[in-house]
Amino acid sequence: PNKMRDCYCTVNLDREEVFRTKIVEKSLCPFYGEDFYCEIPRSFRHLSFYVFDRDVFRRDSIIGKVAIQKEDLPKYHNRDTWFQLQHVDADSEVQGKVHLELRLSEVITDTGAVCHKLATRILECQGLPIVNGQCDPYATVTLAGPCRSEAKKTKVKKKTNNPQFDEVFYFEVTRPCSYSRKSHFDFEEEDVDKLEIRVDLWNASNLKFGDEFLGELRVPLNVLRQSSCYEAWYFLQPRDNGSKSLKPGDLGSLRLNVVYTEDHVFSSNYYRPLRDLLLRSADVEPVSASAAHVLGEVCREKQEAAVPLVRFFLHYGRVVPFISAIASAEVQRTQDPNTIFRGNSLTSKCIDETMKLAGMHYLHVTLKPAIEEICQGHRPCEIDPVKLKDGENLENNMENLRQYVDRIFSVITKSGVSCPTVMCDIFFSLREAAAKRFQDDLDVRYTAVSSFIFLRFFAPAILSPNLFQLTPHHTDPQTSRTLTLISKTIQTLGSLSKSKSASFKESYMAAFYEFFNEQKYADAVKNFLDLISSSGRRDPKSVEQPILLKEGFMIKRAQGRKRFGMKNFKKRWFRLTNHEFTYQRSKGDQPLCSIPIENILAVERLEEESFKMKNMFQVIQPERALYIQANNCVEAKAWIDILTKVSQSNQKRLAVYHPSAYLNGHWLCCRASSDTAPGCSPCTGGLPANIQLDIDGDRETERIYSLFHSYMSKLEKMQEACGSRSVYDGPEQEEYSTFIIDDPQETYKTLKQVIAGVGALEQEHAQYRRDKFKKTKYGSQEHPIGDKSFQSYIRQQSETSTHS
Repeated sequence: PNKMRDCYCTVNLDREEVFRTKIVEKSLCPFYGEDFYCEIPRSFRHLSFYVFDRDVFRRDSIIGKVAIQKEDLPKYHNRDTWFQLQHVDADSEVQGKVHLELRLSEVITDTGAVCHKLATRILECQGLPIVNGQCDPYATVTLAGPCRSEAKKTKVKKKTNNPQFDEVFYFEVTRPCSYSRKSHFDFEEEDVDKLEIRVDLWNASNLKFGDEFLGELRVPLNVLRQSSCYEAWYFLQPRDNGSKSLKPGDLGSLRLNVVYTEDHVFSSNYYRPLRDLLLRSADVEPVSASAAHVLGEVCREKQEAAVPLVRFFLHYGRVVPFISAIASAEVQRTQDPNTIFRGNSLTSKCIDETMKLAGMHYLHVTLKPAIEEICQGHRPCEIDPVKLKDGENLENNMENLRQYVDRIFSVITKSGVSCPTVMCDIFFSLREAAAKRFQDDLDVRYTAVSSFIFLRFFAPAILSPNLFQLTPHHTDPQTSRTLTLISKTIQTLGSLSKSKSASFKESYMAAFYEFFNEQKYADAVKNFLDLISSSGRRDPKSVEQPILLKEGFMIKRAQGRKRFGMKNFKKRWFRLTNHEFTYQRSKGDQPLCSIPIENILAVERLEEESFKMKNMFQVIQPERALYIQANNCVEAKAWIDILTKVSQSNQKRLAVYHPSAYLNGHWLCCRASSDTAPGCSPCTGGLPANIQLDIDGDRETERIYSLFHSYMSKLEKMQEACGSRSVYDGPEQEEYSTFIIDDPQETYKTLKQVIAGVGALEQEHAQYRRDKFKKTKYGSQEHPIGDKSFQSYIRQQSETSTHS
């Protein structure tokens, strides 16, 4: 308690780390404020958060953890929650499952007596934890009863967390006794019921501390009453007496906000009716009667509707007509040109979302170098006289800030040629709609565009660069303050408001702004806005420079390019652009090897058995494959996806590949001895290589269906509102007045189609769940015994089946 700590947190799927925050130094109440978003590439049981303390010698010790079971995630969905930290010990860290088979058979001994033998077969385990980078598991099997305990042990399996044991152990269950059926039968009943088989898994440690406990399972022998053979998968459990003694409340707590969505997506044909209805949205007159606009009306937050709608329209190439339609409808409803696009309407949220998806690369190219310079330069820029530190000079600070603002202002206003086409097309339609509506106001064509590109795109990115991946973590307080001042100034410069200094609450900002009251700044803004909102603007230059898509450290195996080199593993800095895939010793060095994108014939996962290493994948080239290990499953998926996308349109892409490596003269997967033998497994197909990078249209349609489904009562309310409006012209009921309805009859027609489409999909989901429920066996590999989510699923199913 009397010492301050330097802490960081990690986010883990079960025990695999997928994200780490920065270290907050010398604090017992650290604030991180970091966002982490990922697609989850595999099944998991717990989402865990560990808190670590780093000491003077840079050693890390665990303070505690929060583990949320997968089935509890919906409980905390999108709610700030304080979680008590739990102690971390072997029992709290159990994960993985075991495949077990029991047989009870009668054996007649030489003397003619009958005794029962129990055969326990340990087949395999899956998903055991990797402790300190290693996992050498073995199992002990114990037959335990009131007056006996007999233990046996399997061989140790080296370097694997999915060991295949396949060993059988025999135990005598009933001692041979005089063969009179009655007494023998009583004896056996009583005996077998009280016995249980216990299987413990251990990690064989080569240190003196002894082996580490990985989990146990207990099976009472009365499972053999129905039949003499029993086989099932089990989840490993902590020991009964494990860590109960410790008080939970003495480690502190962690505040988290977890947003977890899970979509069950059918194949495309299921979504046709809903998809067609949504795709017609841009052409419906008036647009407020379209399905997409209705979704915006019924959702509690416009953002909820905007995210899947924009992704959906981007995927099908209809985002520009849709946004143009809703934007011009909104401009028609606007009375004052000064408030144009200032509210949180569906239009502004959709444009925000489009800029985030289509403009992320543009943002990085434009701002990243300047932001990095500000973060590293650390020059004092405080211009509020009240907040000045000792020894700081107001004039110097103003000059520092002015230079920074100038630098950022010039990179933004010169970046017009790089602005993505989709954004330019949207800005063109905004500008046209605004100029047509407010013909007397000559500036409105600029303010309509600047309210997005400056206020909602550049300014927020300068203010919190970590949310836009411009910096890896939160910036420190001084840099953060500098960025706030720059962001305020850029926002005002971009908004072209008439009296500049009057637009600041603070007098020191108004004084600072005098620097920028020259005409050249306003002209630069107007030229930039003209360029990005002119239609048909295509600049051949913007295609030429390579785009950096992803970079980071990974471990690679030597490719054998030299004849006598060692084929060992080395850590390298990898960079992927839309021209080539390279690696170098560390960031900023000369590349050691460069693979042109057109030479990538396939990118696939590599089976773990090849090198006994997880998260491996292979980049297959004409003469050899490059084997790479990523840091965790999320990183591996991200690299495979983006490499697949950039090499998608290569002429010579392979149709088949080898899922394992070529070692010791043959392929491990198909045993072919020639290293040029054609592959033995079909390659996984990817998406077409256009800008719609990682958007799955069906998944977004499913997301939209889920939203409609959860707001069904609002859809019905809206139907009533349409009815009351078309019959009755007087003042409206309170609850109906919130909806925007321009044409009650058209809107009613759309609502009817939406409700029908959603109802049909709901039936398909229900049928699928019923079929799955019939086919599923508790104790199967998918649903091992001890699977809480499956038990709650069974409860729900039995409740719904009694209703239906």
